[in-house]
Amino acid sequence: MKAMIVDDEEVIRLGLVKILSKLNPGIEVIGTFSNGQAAWEQFESLCGQGLDLVITDIKMPRMDGIQLIKNIRQTGSGVDIIVLSGFEEFDYVRAALRSGVKDYLLKPIVKSQLEAVLQEIERKLKASEPAPEQSQEREHHAVEMVKETLKQSYGEPFELDKLADIVGMNGNYLSRLFKNQTNMTITDYLIHLRIEKAKELLSEEPSLRNYEVAQLVGYHDPVYFNKLFKKMVGVTPKDFKGKRWPGLE
Repeated sequence: MKAMIVDDEEVIRLGLVKILSKLNPGIEVIGTFSNGQAAWEQFESLCGQGLDLVITDIKMPRMDGIQLIKNIRQTGSGVDIIVLSGFEEFDYVRAALRSGVKDYLLKPIVKSQLEAVLQEIERKLKASEPAPEQSQEREHHAVEMVKETLKQSYGEPFELDKLADIVGMNGNYLSRLFKNQTNMTITDYLIHLRIEKAKELLSEEPSLRNYEVAQLVGYHDPVYFNKLFKKMVGVTPKDFKGKRWPGLE
């Protein structure tokens, strides 16, 4: 199991690393962060490394734990999340649970409670992994099914859990499998599909406004779409429209 820890107190981050190693030597901490913003900036990269678990505080500078959890869930990631907080106010607990956290534990940490949650997560992960006798053909079929599903639904909100249900796998396992077989994360593959479709629309439907193209390919923030398009293609959607750019088609 691979985990990341997010807490603004260094002593707690270091303490959690030690506690996790003692409770379960199989847990590998692949990232520790002092605030939600820093954790969010590295989240996709850590998912590519097979992230299974996020342990986060609530009150932190730059980005609090609630916003971090919301951002993670908006990506469609099914990664498990445990909240460790010194705040037991109902509003904090309700906000966290509504965002799909696995458990909300109060500081100071009761090791037996944390251990019980970790054991439950580990059982779920093991149960979702395919048995050794399952063939590579099934895994290849799952990846191809993901590709085909995204090609048909690129304009819809991305939800990893729904993709995982379609192929009958755990979301985290599916993410690792897709990355291993394609050298791309599922998110990167979807971005590529969306940008390619946007290029088609800009070339073939010049009457469409940029914000309309953005919405058709799944982006409801035209500013973000413009930045992403330029990053991927090298020119803005406006400059691309109606022109032929060598090497971009």
